[in-house]
Amino acid sequence: MLDTPSHTSVTSVGAALRSPRRLTTEVLAGLVTSLALIPEVVSFAVIAGVDPKVALYTSCIMAMTIAFVGGRPAMVSAAAGATALVIAPLVAAHGIDHLIAAVWLAGALQILFAAVGLARLVRFVPRSVMIGFVNALAILIFTAQLRHLVDVPWLVYPLVAAGIGLIVLVPKMTRSVPAPLIAIVVLTSVVAALRLDVPDVGDQGELPSGLPTWMIPDVPLTWETLTTIAPFALGLALVGLLESLLTAKLVDDITDTPSDKTRESWGQGVANMAGAAFGGMGGCAMIGQTMINVKEGRARTRISTFLAGAFLLLLCITVGDVVGAIPMAALVAVMIVIAATTFDWHSIAPATLRLMPRSETLVMVVTVVGTLATDNLAVGVVLGVLTAMVAFARRVAHMTRLDVTDTVVDGVPARTYRVSGELFWASSNDLVHRFDYAADPPSVTIDLSAAHVWDASTVATLDAVQRKYAARGTTVRIEGVDAESRSRLDRLSGRLG
Repeated sequence: MLDTPSHTSVTSVGAALRSPRRLTTEVLAGLVTSLALIPEVVSFAVIAGVDPKVALYTSCIMAMTIAFVGGRPAMVSAAAGATALVIAPLVAAHGIDHLIAAVWLAGALQILFAAVGLARLVRFVPRSVMIGFVNALAILIFTAQLRHLVDVPWLVYPLVAAGIGLIVLVPKMTRSVPAPLIAIVVLTSVVAALRLDVPDVGDQGELPSGLPTWMIPDVPLTWETLTTIAPFALGLALVGLLESLLTAKLVDDITDTPSDKTRESWGQGVANMAGAAFGGMGGCAMIGQTMINVKEGRARTRISTFLAGAFLLLLCITVGDVVGAIPMAALVAVMIVIAATTFDWHSIAPATLRLMPRSETLVMVVTVVGTLATDNLAVGVVLGVLTAMVAFARRVAHMTRLDVTDTVVDGVPARTYRVSGELFWASSNDLVHRFDYAADPPSVTIDLSAAHVWDASTVATLDAVQRKYAARGTTVRIEGVDAESRSRLDRLSGRLG
């Protein structure tokens, strides 16, 4: 359960256990996070088409498991909306047993992805995509609360406003207790004392009354079963992994501490398999609840993650009636503040938009729009990364230059083309058309000393250039090639058709 040595003492479990103040912070943060988990995971159970108990048990087990095996301290994993969207069609068509089998397979795939180093690809996610990811996350968190503000008694609105006021003002007076916890306790006490008839947690679904039990899926071990669950398992594994790794990266930035992305990848797999062992629906990092834990609760260790799961289970089976009496207005207030503080307001300021390259602004917008259109952060991130790749390739392609120098060697006219820039599929495709084959002298030199050959497309282009000159009887010499480019040319030239 101890963190890797690279982490600072702030994120060390041992240091937290020796510090009463830090331990108190971790315990209270875990408690607040557990309360915020309940309505969210119950709503995700509805999306997935499973009993709310399934989502709550999944969340308890995943949070407690990931506390030991995960690579990002203080990050909370549980039944999530993105994964619920993936598995919903499987549950509707084949039932809970096929779902559990799919979660088992998804966990195994995540461990496999960790083994082949897939987690390291997260470093290729551009900053503009991360900003879009954060902004889309904030919007999704906010819009998810709107259903609790429509067709409700008018008393809900002043309660939400009071909750927001408490969360904003309490930290100005004290930080010894998380402001969201104070807001939840105060609003619950007011509603109970005045007997106000407002929606509460108990209205969201039945809470568990006992411990989860071991469950083996009742499915035939056949090829047909595998082909049925495999697409959903792959989707669950990829979506869960992407959302978890990006959340880990976000927490890294907030806490200024590193995380082990490979460990987080196989940790997610282990946590999903642990949840499936007790009939779980699968999940991943819970971004909103992680923000509550890290930003509002100021948690920094695995203790808060473990306690979020432990408190969730304990609260549901021992004081379920008390938990069920918490007004939804209190939790909505917490989530609205989280949404407001998560959104990167600086990214949409007019001054920022004027300074930012249009391509990067486009990447951010595509990430946000893609996420909101599909209600899936993973889809938005993939679209954003693809847009960033195209924008980068287009920008670099236009940086390739071709300078021409005419000389006379031993009385024979000669021409040198000096190519500058990075040569790859986007920049080299039109290179073949930039030589004056008909008017060039009998001797042509292509100088690549200021260029680099990156791929087979460029090699094929240079082959095409040489063939065109050869057809006109022109002698062509390529010079100035660096060692890596020369190796690529020697290996591929003349062999690409």
